[in-house]
Amino acid sequence: MTAAARPGVVLGVDVGSVRVGVAVSDPSGVLATPLLTLSRAGSLDALVRLAGEHHAVQIVVGLPRSLSGRDGPAAELARTYAAELAARVSIPVQLADERMTTVIASRTLAERGVRGRRQRAVVDQAAAVLILQGWLDSAHSGIDDGAGGRAAHGA
Repeated sequence: MTAAARPGVVLGVDVGSVRVGVAVSDPSGVLATPLLTLSRAGSLDALVRLAGEHHAVQIVVGLPRSLSGRDGPAAELARTYAAELAARVSIPVQLADERMTTVIASRTLAERGVRGRRQRAVVDQAAAVLILQGWLDSAHSGIDDGAGGRAAHGA
């Protein structure tokens, strides 16, 4: 199934055990930019608020699969998080394959001289940008998003 592009702002979410990175698209759904990093505790309520403030039409949550495409503990955490988020919002919440996004984000930041505490503060946002940008690109091209194109509630 391909990702369903809906006109309007889309939020991208990188779920970690400690932090949650958030990115936002422009209203035309072409460009993803970093928004903020949330503490995992209380992040669901914050995302509900952010979705309203930005008039989001959809939320995309990264699904961290293994390189072989299997779901591990982190993927189950993301699935559960997406389901809990979907129960709190009236817009679609969709999963998107995010293999290697945090690794790529960390390397890119390191190459730009961002390391240590400074990197930890923004790596989740950078990963959320990669997740969302990949999903936006797939949605506009009709390419399968690699996560089944769905999460807890449909598009």
